[in-house]
Amino acid sequence: MARRKKKVRHEEHMDESWLVPYADILTLLLALFIVLFASSSVDANKFQQLSSVFNQIFTSGSGVLNYPSPVQDVTPSTTDDNEKSSGKEDDPEALWMVEKKELKEIQNKVNQFIEKNDLTKKLDTSLTDEGLLLTIRDNVLFESGSAVIRQKDVKISNDIAELLIMNPPRSIVISGHTDNIPIKTYQYESNWDLSVMRAVNFMKILLENESLNPQWFSAKGYGEFSPIASNETAKGRAKNRRVEILIMPRTALNQ
Repeated sequence: MARRKKKVRHEEHMDESWLVPYADILTLLLALFIVLFASSSVDANKFQQLSSVFNQIFTSGSGVLNYPSPVQDVTPSTTDDNEKSSGKEDDPEALWMVEKKELKEIQNKVNQFIEKNDLTKKLDTSLTDEGLLLTIRDNVLFESGSAVIRQKDVKISNDIAELLIMNPPRSIVISGHTDNIPIKTYQYESNWDLSVMRAVNFMKILLENESLNPQWFSAKGYGEFSPIASNETAKGRAKNRRVEILIMPRTALNQ
């Protein structure tokens, strides 16, 4: 009786077709991580690197390990430096210190003019939170109850105009003030009218200087309602009758 030959079993080969989609998944995951990382701070260089990596990934179809990580070329400190620099520029206190220094230089220039022309009893300067304030007593420019600048005082007005030439220019507010003694004439019905016209007329004289741009100037009248001294005495009322020039800090334009 013939022996039956045993069938020799051959080992089954493992199906490796799953490796292809698996490699594709890893490639896509790499692309996802690159996008997530780069989205936190993208600049021109990183964007170029990212584009280059994508081009290589999706055109060559090679494995994941063939590509160096772009993390090595990232320089986040650049963004931090820009933020720090921007923070300094936007710091109100730092900006005010710069403005205060510049206004102080203008004040020194005006004070030299006052001393040179022996006007210490008629003109005064002070540095306030609003800006540099130049105060002119009313008897320097006007007759009592009048808003017309005396002809003899036009020269001092022109000299003051020269002091206001700045580059770049600043906003300048001219304001008129009176004491509390009522006035009612055919020209001025109240202290409001008188104070406004004094400010406007003085501003017009200043703007005769062609180096001054009218768009930076404005005029106000406060009447008797912004005193700097008591109106109970003649001396106090004399202080309240005044014209003021407020040279404003440039930071005020952004507020």
